[in-house]
This record gives sequence, structure tokens and C-alpha cells, in this order.
Amino acid sequence: MSIPRLKVGLYAFVVMAVFVLASYRLLRRSEGAVPTKDEVVIGTMMQGLTAAHYQPERIDDAFSRRVWDLNLKRLDFRKKFLLTSDVEQLRRYQLEVDDQVKRGTHELLDLSTQLMAQRTKEMQALYRELLTKPFDFTTEETFQTDYEKASFAATKAEQREQWRKLLKFETLSRVSEMMDAQEKALKDKDKKPVATTAPGAAAADAPTKPEPIRTSAEMEIEARKRVLKYYDDQFAEMAEQAGTERLSNYANAIANTYDPHTEYFAPKAKADFDMQMTGRFEGIGATLREKDGLIYVEDIIPGSASSRQGELKKGDALLRVAQGAAEPVSIEGWHTQKAITLIRGKKGSEVRLTVKRTDGTTKTIPIIRDVVIIEETYAQSSVITSKGQKIGYLRLPTFYADFNNEGGRSSANDVKAELAKLTAEGVKGVVFDLRFNGGGSLQDAVEMAGLFMESGPMVQVRDGQGRVQVLNDKDPRVQYSGPLVMLVNEYSASASEILSAAIQDYKRGVIMGSGSTYGKGTVQRIFDLDEALPSELSNIKPIGSLKLTTQKFYRVNGGSTQFKGVVPDVVLPDAYAYLAEGEKETDYPLKWDEIQPARYRPWDAPPAYAKLQASSKARVAASPSFQLINSIAQRMKKRKDDSVISLKMTAYRAEQKMAKEEADKYEAAQKTATPLAFSPLTADVQALNGDSVKVNRAARFTKGLKKDIVIGEAVAVLQDQL
Repeated sequence: MSIPRLKVGLYAFVVMAVFVLASYRLLRRSEGAVPTKDEVVIGTMMQGLTAAHYQPERIDDAFSRRVWDLNLKRLDFRKKFLLTSDVEQLRRYQLEVDDQVKRGTHELLDLSTQLMAQRTKEMQALYRELLTKPFDFTTEETFQTDYEKASFAATKAEQREQWRKLLKFETLSRVSEMMDAQEKALKDKDKKPVATTAPGAAAADAPTKPEPIRTSAEMEIEARKRVLKYYDDQFAEMAEQAGTERLSNYANAIANTYDPHTEYFAPKAKADFDMQMTGRFEGIGATLREKDGLIYVEDIIPGSASSRQGELKKGDALLRVAQGAAEPVSIEGWHTQKAITLIRGKKGSEVRLTVKRTDGTTKTIPIIRDVVIIEETYAQSSVITSKGQKIGYLRLPTFYADFNNEGGRSSANDVKAELAKLTAEGVKGVVFDLRFNGGGSLQDAVEMAGLFMESGPMVQVRDGQGRVQVLNDKDPRVQYSGPLVMLVNEYSASASEILSAAIQDYKRGVIMGSGSTYGKGTVQRIFDLDEALPSELSNIKPIGSLKLTTQKFYRVNGGSTQFKGVVPDVVLPDAYAYLAEGEKETDYPLKWDEIQPARYRPWDAPPAYAKLQASSKARVAASPSFQLINSIAQRMKKRKDDSVISLKMTAYRAEQKMAKEEADKYEAAQKTATPLAFSPLTADVQALNGDSVKVNRAARFTKGLKKDIVIGEAVAVLQDQL
């Protein structure tokens, strides 16, 4: 997010001066000896964190405990490498990290690296031995899949048993997938007519020889081979990354104790971050994140190949990647940077992703790679005709702004233009969709709020010194004054929360969605640490960048959007409700607080909130689709909490069958909704000169929304106000 440019430049100059000073202090402290790269990275980073972070920590024993805990959590998240005796060795540094960073040493990092290298070598020999023997899937035993509930092994015998169960679970899940695939193939074969070969026909015309039916024992052998390859690949990557990532991981264990959005970028990580910020991708169009040894879909880029294909979902865990019909490669345990080398590819080529859904089911998704169409990431609108009335639908995927070009495209200007077109259409109300909008430009959020209200304060910004700046919309004109419903969910963050909070505080419209928004109410700046290095340290470049949290946002009513987010006026059942998402679920988030309210005057004709809430609640209660989604979300949460999995094949497959049935019910619930009648705007059709191909392309963003029951309810709430 951004603040006025002049202040950004001045702030960046001051902070960079701090980094430069830190580098010179390191040189003086070394007394003639050139400090190591580790010392420079950690020392410079600590100086910047202490001087420029919004809420700098005291470098004391409490700080040391936080770093130690986070380092251990990330060092061996599965608790499958270290023994309790190893943890006790590390524990002797639990209260010494603060002293180490002050004197420029990193004994905890060194010992962590040493222990993991030793245990990794031992575990590689162990899994290879265990996978030489078949597993018995008829015995009654279980496996804990939630590693946070697991414990470090006290003895090597206990550790061996943990690995045996882990490998058995990995093999079991693959055998079950093979069984599903074989059953599907047999069903498909039964549906096809029997092909015959006429006398004298060429061999090429003969029917394809059917795949042989494999026994469960044959599948078990094949599954163990796949698990072996997976772990061989994983351990090879661990060895490859050990040298390059050890410092980065430790630096982030320090940085992330300040807050989840303060982090160190190694040079390659910064380059990848910059590439994502360009807004142009060639591949599937999904952003990814690592967690607990798996790569998850963090977001689907609007207008991308994944968005258009429609099956890949936020929260899916990527298990395997195949190039078209080729043999899939397991990427479990891989780092994101290695995995994307398989996922990315030329426009027009096919990639097949095997994913694990949040409900535990697996699915293979074919996607034709493409270049993300930038136009489809911008604000778009359409008209919904319901009960003879026109309702405007406006979607904003992100708060974009081109700060590098004077007069460049901005989300506020684009939303203003879309509202003008909707007004020209004669719409009776507007649904403004901010679901899955992770934020962006603060200034655009302020200007956008002003499109719906007269001039006044829209958000407050406070820095680490307690100085508060009130950001006002200075334009007294109201672009749209009719009924407004703003849709949010738990993935609406940052600028989305600023805009929805302003609308709510001014009582200008109805905020509708899941229990609360994400809860990110902070701003970050990125500083290139190389710029801080004096010429004497040029030989260790590049050293990377630091992303710092420097400010916090507050609503005009004085409350922070941080941690708590924005609670909608109308809360709807949400299929994602069972997921533990949001700022409050992260490690060491900044807490909620409040400051003095700004002086503002609410909208003269506020919605009748109590009446609208009661009517919506009655409709939702009578809706089979909403009720099914609510019950499915509750069952999915229970399934997620019940993290102990049976290692008996019959019981495991019964659990998987039940999970799939629940997933199918959810998809069926979506299909039962009455389709919404979307149509393109007259102005858009005219601008495209009636080119039907271009018109269809411009309107395809509504393709997956026609049976969106949340939009349907938003339309109903608007009609309650007419």
C-alpha cells in the first residue's frame, strides 16, 4: 500500500541512512577484519528493525524466546528429524539469541544447521530401508496428520516408528488414488461401445489394448516406488538448498517475530517478488505459498489461465505436476521456487496439477498455460436483471495504481468510470464485489470511498512515533448515491478493509460476507540492503532486501482494521468458514487497538440495517443452498479437527468416500441456485463496435458468477431497499 510520494521518498531516505550507518558500524566493530555475509545481513537487518519498524522489539530474553520458538518450528515442522535431546541442545540458546545478534554471532543458526545435517543423513538411510518392505493395510493403527499436535521422538526407536507410520500413510494414499483411477477407467470402459476390427483392416485401426487390471499388491509396490522417488527428490533438494537458504530462514525467524509481513528477501526471492508485482505472468496464473512441507495456492490471478479454467482453488495443496500426458512428478516437500520451474511453461502448453482439496479429496486439473490478460485484472462491471429491475455488479480484484507513470491507470479512476456507465444503464442498486481482494494502493482506497460520499476523512494512518495523519477525500462530488452492497470475505484485506470500513462507518451501504475480513491493517516498505553497503563490503553483494512494516491504519471511528478486520453488517454462511485463515492465525501479528475518532458526519439516509438483516436471515434460513453450505462447512471443520487418520485401507477409503460425497454436495448446492441474468453494459458493447468475440471476452468474468448464491442474496438485499 502507498502513502503520499514525497513522504515515501523522505522516509526511504531516512531508513536507508540507518542501514548505511549499521554497515559502517559492522566494519568498525570487525577491527580490520571484513565481516561475513551472515554478520552483515543480520546486523544490518537488526539495525533497520530496531530503528524503523512500526513497533520495534526490545532485544532481550523475551525477544530471544520468540526467535528460538519460531526457528525450531520452521527448522523441523513435521517433527520427524530432531530428537528431544537435539531440542534440548538447542534450548541452551533459548535466552541467548539477543546477545548473539548484539555481538554479531549466530551460534543458534550454526548448531541448527549442524544438527539438521546430521539427522537428515540418518533419516535418508532410514526411509530407504523402511520402503524396501511392503506395508500391511489390514492392521488397525492410526497416523496423526497435524504436525502441530505431534511430538519430537524421545528415542531413535520411537523416531523409527514415526517414520514407518508416515511412509505407510504416504503409500496408502497413493494406493487409494490408484484404486480410484482404476475404478473410473473400468466404469468408462463399460460405457463405451465395443470396437471391432473388420477383416483386412490395418493394425493401426485396431482397438487400443486395454490397460491390465492391477492387484492391490501390485499397486502397493508401485506406490512405494513413488514414495521413494518423492523422498529422494525432497532430500536432494534439501541438500541443494541447505547452503543458500540457511541464512534466509534464520533471518526470517528473526524478522517474523516483529510481525508476519516483515521479512527478509534473499536476492532470488526479491527478484521473484518483483516479477509478481509486474502484473504479467506466463503460466497458470496462480500465486503460491509454502506451509508445513506443502505448496498451497495462495491466490488465483483474475483473468489468468487458472481463473478461466475454474477448477484450481485458493487453499489447494499441490501434490504432483505433469507436462500434459507425461508421468506426473511429485512436488511434495519441494520449495516453491523449484516447483514453479515445472508449473510455468510456454503459452498454449498443458500442465496437469494433482491437488489435495481442503476437504481431503484429491483431483487432477488440466490447465492450458497462457499469458495473464492484464485487462481482466482491472475493475469490471455488468448488469444483473432481476424481477424486472436492473442491478449493477462491479468487481475489483485489486487496488492497482501505476506510480511510475504520470497519469497512469488507477483503480479509483476505473471504478469511477464503471459507476458512470452503470448509472447510465439506469441501475437501481450496485453490488460492489471485494471478495478475495488482497489490497493495494491506499490513495486509491481513499479516492474510491469518496465516489460514494461527500468529502471527509476516509482513513487514519499512524506511524511508529504515534503521529497520526488523517487522509481525506477532498472531492465533494458523489459519483454514485444509490443503494450499495459491498461483498467481502476473509480474504479481503488491507485496502479492501479500509474501503469497506469507511462505507460501514459512514453508514453509506451494507457490508455483506463471511464472519470478518482478513485483518491486515499495516503498511510495508521494501529496502534494498545492497544500497546500504559501503564500497569495502562490495565483495559480498548481493545480500537481499528487507520488507518493513512501518505504519498502521485506523478507521475514522478510531478502531484499527488490524487483527480483527471488518465484521459485515450481514453475515452469510461461508464454505471457507472451517479454515483457520486471517491475520489472527499468523505468528506474532500486531494486535488491535484504537485511537481518537476522526471528525466525520454519517450518510443522511442510512440503510435500515435491522430490517435488512432480518429479511436476509429469513431468506438464508429458507435457502437449501445456504443451509447445505453451512452444514458442509461445519462437517469440514470437524473433519479438519479430527486429524488422526486410519492406516487400515478399508477405513481410510471409507473416510475418503465420505469426504468426496461432502465435496460433491457442495458443488451440487452451487448448481441448484437460480442463474443470475448478467448482461454486458451498453457502453462496453458500443466501445467494442459490436465485435461479438471481444464482447464475449470482456463479459467472461461473469461466467463463474451466474450461480453465485452470495451475489444473489446481495441483489435481494438491494431490492429490499427499493
